[in-house]
Amino acid sequence: MTDTLLIDTTDAVRTLTLNRPEKLNAIDAPLLETLIDALEDAKNNPDVRTIVIAGVGKSFCAGADIGQMIDRTPADWEWIVDRYLDPIRLISSCGKAVIARCHGNVFGGGLGLALACDFRIAADTAKFCTPFVKLALAGCDMSAGYFLPRLVGLGRATDMMMTGRIVHAEEAQAIGLVTQIVPENQLDASLGKLANRLAAGAPRTSAFTKNAIRKSLDLTMEAEFDYEIFAQVQCLQSADHREGVAAFREKRKPVFRGE
Repeated sequence: MTDTLLIDTTDAVRTLTLNRPEKLNAIDAPLLETLIDALEDAKNNPDVRTIVIAGVGKSFCAGADIGQMIDRTPADWEWIVDRYLDPIRLISSCGKAVIARCHGNVFGGGLGLALACDFRIAADTAKFCTPFVKLALAGCDMSAGYFLPRLVGLGRATDMMMTGRIVHAEEAQAIGLVTQIVPENQLDASLGKLANRLAAGAPRTSAFTKNAIRKSLDLTMEAEFDYEIFAQVQCLQSADHREGVAAFREKRKPVFRGE
């Protein structure tokens, strides 16, 4: 646990909670480095099967801390902008399901974090926005240029990124931006149910499935088919697959051990 990032592991679910409520969990340089380290650890820890990213207080995350936007050299800015993409890279390459707990403002870099996750469970009061153009910044920051068109389509992504308008939860679900919306007082229960369900799955199966989904964003059909063949052959030889078949025949819940 740190001052700005709370870390909890319960039943193979690792929850990383942004803890700068007075700044709507805006990500400054220290929080960024702590988040990167925490994601690296969760990614590599075999006891962690599902990761949740959340925020304390009124909002999930308002994006990068504007207070850090001071005069710098182009080389300094290039390093900083690239570094802010490292949590996105870790979420994407992690062979575990990552869930964003969306409430309040999910803006800017906060939206980028949520977009990179595999699931976005949102309170019905959540709001989503890529406000960069309002600050005379490119609207494609923090992975929005990559993930948003793939989630909601080119037209809707263009609308959001070029106008910087706010999208409320109901519209976000309708356009495919979020996985599910629930009343805010049911957010933790709904998220916990999904997180535990995912954590109970076979770890290698989850990793292969996530990797196939992510690769499909950029591969040709035949290249994707090649990966599907490879992944399925690996899974068919696993102890977890044999346990899954046995549990099906014995009409019981399987116990997957990642073997």
